[in-house]
Order: sequence, then structure tokens, then C-alpha cells
Amino acid sequence: MSRYAEPMARLIEELKKLPGVGTKSAQRFAFHILRATDDDAASLADAVRGLKASLRLCSICNNVTDIDPCAYCASPTRNQRQVCVVEEPTSIEAVERSRGFQGVYHVLHGTLSPLHGVGPEQLRGGTLVARVERGEVDEVILATSPTLEGEATASWLAGALRGLPVRVTRIATGVPAGSDIEYADEVTMARAMEGRREV
Repeated sequence: MSRYAEPMARLIEELKKLPGVGTKSAQRFAFHILRATDDDAASLADAVRGLKASLRLCSICNNVTDIDPCAYCASPTRNQRQVCVVEEPTSIEAVERSRGFQGVYHVLHGTLSPLHGVGPEQLRGGTLVARVERGEVDEVILATSPTLEGEATASWLAGALRGLPVRVTRIATGVPAGSDIEYADEVTMARAMEGRREV
């Protein structure tokens, strides 16, 4: 039996579903929301509802967006023929901080992970292969994290693109092995982009 009233216990259980949030953090967040003004609590609830109602995936690159195509895919100043493949939408910001990439993106929404039941069919790579087959892309830059799963994903994508008329490169090892690409600083990310190599 919960020691909290049902609405509080329910909120704590929902907050615990967030990544990196354990029981203690969920309790702190729940009590913070309880102490907040009605307007602040309503604003938080509206922001969550608005997020779910307004955002969708870009039909070209799978980035999370409120317009379709997204700002990157619709930009006339970006090189639409150079595509940087990332694992998650949050990784785009790491690449953008380098200020050295002016192409567009393709978001896979994950990495290969057989232990967790994630195979090629769970990743969003099909539309990228279709773009390459249509001759819309000159270079695909594989910017997955240098983890076991990221390397396996890069290898799988390189294999899927082999034989197609496209240059496939992999970001250099400026990003430390075993780290997550979204935490790379701008200098490390810039070096990684400059030192990419053929796969």
C-alpha cells in the first residue's frame, strides 16, 4: 500500500518512467509540482499535451518537428546531397555545435541491439536507402556513437548502401570510444567531422 494519496502515487509512478529518474527524484518532482502555483502546474500539463499534439517526424529525415519537412530539410542554404546519419534527434545538436556541417540529417531513432530486440526493421533506415537509390544523395556520413551498438549500426548501414552510387563515410575517432555522441563538445565534434573516412 502506498504511503501517498492516490494522485501523488500515480504522478510519482509516471515520473519514474522518465529516463534517469528514480523513486527519490520522482518524489521530489511530484512534490515540486504540488507546491507550484496552479498556473505553473497547468503550464507544465499544457506543454506536455502540446508536445504530443504538435510534434511529428519529418517525412524526409525522421527528425522531430512541428513542420513537415523539418527546418533542415526545407532549408535552401543547406547541402541537401550530404546526409549525416545520427541515432537520435538529440544527436543533431552535437553535430550542429561543430559549425562545420552544412548538410542535412537522417535520424534512425535507435541502434541495433539484438539483446533488446532492436533489429534493422526497428530502425528508420529504409527511407535513407530509398533517397540514395533515387540519386538524391552524394555522401552519407555515419555519425553513430562509437559504442558497440553504434558501430554495429554503422556497419549495417554501410552494408545496406554498398553498391549504390553514394560515398559512405564514418566520423573520425575524435569522439571517445564508448561515449555518447550527444555529449561531445564542439571541438571534438568538429575534428570528428573533418577526419571522417571511407567505410
